[in-house]
Amino acid sequence: MSEAKPTGDFPLPPNSTIGILGGGQLGRMSALAAAELGYRCHIYAPEADSPGMQVSAAQTVAPYEDPDALAAFAAAVDVVTFEFENVPAATLDILAPLVPCRPGRKALAICQDRLLEKHFLEQAGVPVAPWRPVHSLEELEAAIGEIGLPAVLKTTRLGYDGRGQAVLRQLEDAAPAFARLEPKPLILEAFVPFTQEISAVAARGADGATAVYDAVENQHRHHILDLSFAPARVPEAVAQAARGHIARVAAELELVGVLAVEFFLLPDGRLLGNEIAPRPHNSGHWTMDACQSSQFHQHIRAVAGLPLGSTERHSDAVMQNLVGPEGMALLPELLARPATSVHLYGKASARAGRKMGHANHLLARGSLAGSSTAAPLTGT
Repeated sequence: MSEAKPTGDFPLPPNSTIGILGGGQLGRMSALAAAELGYRCHIYAPEADSPGMQVSAAQTVAPYEDPDALAAFAAAVDVVTFEFENVPAATLDILAPLVPCRPGRKALAICQDRLLEKHFLEQAGVPVAPWRPVHSLEELEAAIGEIGLPAVLKTTRLGYDGRGQAVLRQLEDAAPAFARLEPKPLILEAFVPFTQEISAVAARGADGATAVYDAVENQHRHHILDLSFAPARVPEAVAQAARGHIARVAAELELVGVLAVEFFLLPDGRLLGNEIAPRPHNSGHWTMDACQSSQFHQHIRAVAGLPLGSTERHSDAVMQNLVGPEGMALLPELLARPATSVHLYGKASARAGRKMGHANHLLARGSLAGSSTAAPLTGT
C-alpha cells in the first residue's frame, strides 16, 4: 500500500520550490538540473556552504532531527526529495504529513539498512549472494560455518566507498573485525568471485512510468569508483537482465524519482544484486553529457510530476571520477580535451579520497562494443 501523503499540486508549475535533504554533489547537480527546468531549490543540510547550497535559491543549516527547522523547511517548499540515503527515516516521518516526499519513507528505510535491502531484493526476484545477520560474535561464528570463508563482514548502516566492511579470510579475522565495525548489527555476505561490477540507473514517475538507462560497467580504485563505461562491455543478455531487475526494483519500491542498483557479474553470466541507491548515483554521471535527459533531470522530472525524458544514449561514454589532489591535478589536460566535459563540485579542499568532480569522455556510439579497453584516459 502506498504511504498517505499530502497530495500537493502536481505537476509543479515553474518557479515552484523543490526541497532537497542533503547538500553534497548529488544535491548540487540536482539543483542545477532543477534550475534548467524552471524550478528553485531549497537545500537542507547540517553543513554550511555545502556544494548544493552554493547553487540553490535557499538554504537551511540545521540538524536532520530538528523538528522546528524541518517544519519551517516544509512550509517553504512544494515537494521534498533527498540526495543520499543516510538521512534519518525519522526526518521523513516529520516532513511527510506536511509536504509530499518523493521518494518516500519506504525507499529510504529499505535502502539505508543492508538487512532490509537483502530481504527486499530477494522478494523482488533479484538474486543475491548468501548472507546472514550478525548481532553477536557467536552469530558471526555460526554464519561463517554456514557461508564459509572468505566472506565480507559489513555494517548494516552508513558504509560507503569501502568503509564499514572487512574481508574475513580465516577464522582468526572474525573477532577483531566484529569488535571494530560499528554500528551493530552487522551482516555477513559470501565473498563473490565476480568478473565485473555492473550498475543500472532508472527513473520512475508518480504515474508508474519507468525509464531505464543503459547498464554500465564500473571499475574501482582504493574502493572508490574510478571509471564507468557506458554501455557496459557485456553480452546483451546481461545488459537486459540488469535493466529488467532495476525496473522491478523501482516498481516494488513504489519509487518516485531515480535509483541505481549495483550488480556483481559472475563468470557464468548471472547477476547478483549488491546494493540499491534510491537517488542519483555516481555511476550515472555519464548521462549528463551522453543522453538527452540526464539522471538529474529525470529525478527532478519525477519528483515534480513531469513526464520522464528520454534515456537514449547518443554517444558512448567513459565517466572518470576526479578524486583528491591527484584528480584535481588532471584539470589542465582534461579541460583541453575537445570530447571531454568536466564537472566540479565546489569543494574547498582536495583531501585524499575526496570526490572533487568528474569528467565525461564522449566516444562515437558503438566504440565500446566488444572492446576491452576504452579510449586513452588522462591519469589512468
